[in-house]
Amino acid sequence: MLSQQQNDLITRIGPKTPAGVLMRRYWQPAALVEELAGNRPVKPVKLLGENLVIFKNGHGEYGLMERHCPHRGADLAYGRLEDGGLRCSFHGWLFATDGQCLQTPAEPDDSNLCKNIRLKAYPVREKSGILFAYMGPGEPPALPDFDCFVAPDEYTFAFKGMIDCNWLQALEVGIDPAHASFLHRFFEDEDPDAGYGKQFRGESADSDMPMTKVLREFPRPEIEVDATDYGLRITTLRKISETNTHVRVTNAIFPHGIVIPMSKEMTITQWHVPVDDTHCYWYAIFTSFGAKVDKTEMRRQRLELYSLPDYISTKNKANDYGFDPHEQEHDTYTGMGADINVHDQWAVESMGPIQDRTQEHLGKSDKAIVAYRKMLVKAIEQAGKGETPIMALDAAAAKSVTGPVAVDGIGPAAWQNYPAQLDAQRRKAAAWWKAN
Repeated sequence: MLSQQQNDLITRIGPKTPAGVLMRRYWQPAALVEELAGNRPVKPVKLLGENLVIFKNGHGEYGLMERHCPHRGADLAYGRLEDGGLRCSFHGWLFATDGQCLQTPAEPDDSNLCKNIRLKAYPVREKSGILFAYMGPGEPPALPDFDCFVAPDEYTFAFKGMIDCNWLQALEVGIDPAHASFLHRFFEDEDPDAGYGKQFRGESADSDMPMTKVLREFPRPEIEVDATDYGLRITTLRKISETNTHVRVTNAIFPHGIVIPMSKEMTITQWHVPVDDTHCYWYAIFTSFGAKVDKTEMRRQRLELYSLPDYISTKNKANDYGFDPHEQEHDTYTGMGADINVHDQWAVESMGPIQDRTQEHLGKSDKAIVAYRKMLVKAIEQAGKGETPIMALDAAAAKSVTGPVAVDGIGPAAWQNYPAQLDAQRRKAAAWWKAN
């Protein structure tokens, strides 16, 4: 159990909160590139509790700045894209991507008013289909050489979804290996060949056993957690027989990311980005080590569940997440359909807007969650002292933070070398990896 003070420390992310100060030391996903791909690339966003507007000007440059005009507070999300910036529709004040006011056209010709006006603005960087923003002090850190950033565009696909709860409980479900044997249990296995784009539907590597069968029949895993230069490596072991062990390696990427295997060929890098204290978006980059990603199919599958423009799940609290008691009895553990995103959403939203960790009782299977919370508290303390926390990388350090290994396969009983061997085999077969 945590005290209320400890729970507040690790969940509240406003500009002046300890965790908010920490979060602003990292690049944060602010929007998908596709959200600004239309004929009017302007969109309001809320990020780390701040109301902002993101836009792309006529020169292809991105801007992210305060949403309300400093003149009299009108909403810049309804502004005009003109003259290399965003112009307020109220009195025509024009702002550059860095927030500097360029024109105040209703003022006299000799007015210097605009020279002293600058909106709070943040740098934006496009990477693998996501627009990242840096909201902290000083020079932005470097992004690591993770697979999702190294792979060419045609081998990646980005998407997102809203979750109606605090970011931390959304993250913690991603570093909890034990839950998959229950929350994501299917009583019958699908054809693995029809599982493209779906998590846990394919076969574990080096076997003909579907992941769903492994999770269903071996629900009591052994979990090992190791600290790394990027966060935590989580190795989940399920003894299949005297000679074989199911090995699944996932990762906690500090401060709020995970990297997990999706199939033999694909991994998911996912961030749990605070909108405010009680809402978050998951942003994901799917990375293929095999064939080029079928982006059209991946997007079609996800739009069966998520509605635009806000990427909100059509199965949610308002309709009981599609719960069907007959399905729960005969088909799935939750009775909430076959999309595991719905399962996770129900689990974390059902905890409340901010989980009350003063009432929880953790077990041995929660060791990754315990380790992550300790890492988080330490990093909050470091950021509060002006020190450099984990993963706030300079350019040289970023080049050395690669991968990470994220695999799912059935290997030998003596499994220790198996993850690295499986990862090396997959990379050797990847056309884009050879090119690097």
